[in-house]
Amino acid sequence: MHPALSVIFFTTASGAGYGMLVVLGVYAALGLLPQSLWFALMTMVMALGLITAGLLSSTFHLGHPERAWRAFSQWRTSWLSREGVMAVAAYVPALAFGTAWVFHDAMWMKILGPLMALFALGTVYTTAMIYRSLKPIHQWHNKHVVADYLILSVMTGAVLTLALSVLFGVALPLLTPLCGVLLAAGLTAKWLYWSFIDGTSAISTPGTALGLGHANARSIEWPHTEANYVLKEMGFQVARKHAATLRAVAIWAGFVLPAVKIELSILLAPEIQPLLAVPAALAMALGIVAERWLFFAQAKHTVTLYYGAASA
Repeated sequence: MHPALSVIFFTTASGAGYGMLVVLGVYAALGLLPQSLWFALMTMVMALGLITAGLLSSTFHLGHPERAWRAFSQWRTSWLSREGVMAVAAYVPALAFGTAWVFHDAMWMKILGPLMALFALGTVYTTAMIYRSLKPIHQWHNKHVVADYLILSVMTGAVLTLALSVLFGVALPLLTPLCGVLLAAGLTAKWLYWSFIDGTSAISTPGTALGLGHANARSIEWPHTEANYVLKEMGFQVARKHAATLRAVAIWAGFVLPAVKIELSILLAPEIQPLLAVPAALAMALGIVAERWLFFAQAKHTVTLYYGAASA
């Protein structure tokens, strides 16, 4: 599939923002969230800012962005519509929680924190299901997609929250080792996904499309003499060498280097920790963008069989 930059930014930025809300909600429920005005303001502004920027960018991929509001009416059958409903609904507990945090209302923080975390996870789940539900795309219609989206969302949110806590000199108990665990979990989940798409292929082939089972069939003449919209959007080709390079970038920048930097920061003086925690968050952002670009670029729609592809 064509890796549209607007959708890549949407899934990475909003995923990180929702992940931050999950981390903050869990810490609030446990009574471990510090009462620091500037940390509270900046953390909530960053989380909601990433979410809002991501949601707005997603409309740029629409042919008619002004009609986006109509998607909300199809929540009974459409995961895209459910995502829109959940995304809007998630603002309510998030804004209420932010208000309670700023005004040091510990009781409401413990009540609203878990609710905010559930709505954030629910929104990420609906986003993942948009892709998971598409049967014609083998690389998306599998059990790994939802798990990857949820894990990477919480992982990126935790690392960003840690970077902010270090910058503001605020202590969040066990967040540093937790980030290490989440980075390891994210890398494992991504490795399992890549192993799956590398080792399997779609059930549909040119033979099955012709009713010949898995007989060796191939197209001898293309339906068009030049590229068209379908090929551009659903038949995007990425060279194997480039895919391997981007996977290496995703692995090292998105998971390994952030984990090493974050865990090393435990051994350093507090005033030096920002020199590792902040670059770790920036490196992770670069790696996750590469990972998400590959998620779209390596997805093949079965319609490509009509244009001469041997498999999808």
